[in-house]
Amino acid sequence: MIVRFVWRAFCALSIAGIPSVGATATVGDVAVAPGVKLHTVESGPPTAGPPIVFIPGWSAGAEIWQGQVDRFDDRFRVLSFDPRSQGQSSKATEGNTPEQRAVDLHELLAKKRVHRPVLVAWSQAAQDVAAYVLRYGTTDVSGIVLVDAAIADGASGIAERPKEAARQFQFFGIYLRDQEAYLRGMFGAIVSKPQPPGAIDRFVVTAMKTSPSTGIAMLVSDLFTADRTGALARMDCPVMIVAAGSSPELATQKAQAEAIKSARFVQVDDAAHAVFLDQPERFAAALAGFMDEIEGEKPQPGL
Repeated sequence: MIVRFVWRAFCALSIAGIPSVGATATVGDVAVAPGVKLHTVESGPPTAGPPIVFIPGWSAGAEIWQGQVDRFDDRFRVLSFDPRSQGQSSKATEGNTPEQRAVDLHELLAKKRVHRPVLVAWSQAAQDVAAYVLRYGTTDVSGIVLVDAAIADGASGIAERPKEAARQFQFFGIYLRDQEAYLRGMFGAIVSKPQPPGAIDRFVVTAMKTSPSTGIAMLVSDLFTADRTGALARMDCPVMIVAAGSSPELATQKAQAEAIKSARFVQVDDAAHAVFLDQPERFAAALAGFMDEIEGEKPQPGL
């Protein structure tokens, strides 16, 4: 999860970037709850293979996935979006929890007629997908990819890891005092490789659209308010866990992969938390292989 990497928050990093939204993308807003619309970006052929849904982490927007979208939308229908209270989506005073974002996701998939997608969830979004599985199961999901985040064990984690919890709350205070400095330091910690010019600035601008009070509420809810590890046993679709080799949660992610009967574990070395930005080709190769396996499991005509 993003906040767990902020102990390196003020590491130096040259300003970096990613491509802008592709010219063929369809951009829009979808109502998922009273007063809440999610900003969506969609591209790719509408009927080719299982759709891929890219879900960003804490305070990030759909744009952070654009490099991967560009690698897959020639072959698959691809949907990315800004979760509630993030990016260009509606800013809500309530429901900024994984449990509500799971409901939002379910409604979004229904409204967009996205059937049996592969959910690719980075950082905080892993909690959203865990909440989704606990509520809806995986009957209508072709696959799940969890990117460099362990499923939270809730308030028990405070007692088991008190020093880590205290450090997290210390960073909450920094975020409240100087949001922009915190976010620039955070992206300096979670992206370790140079990128095309401009994106760190764009990421920060997007992240600042989430108010600090809402951002803190999100983090506390993600980390401490619910034990979502029960979702591991309910993930009975193909699952891939992609972890940065430097992750402080590496051992936990490996253990959680072992707890899922159909999971594969991929370790990406020489990468920080944003593994798909630091090692985009290696991440894309892993995801492409995963998609190939899922497509290979589809029933063939006449069989």
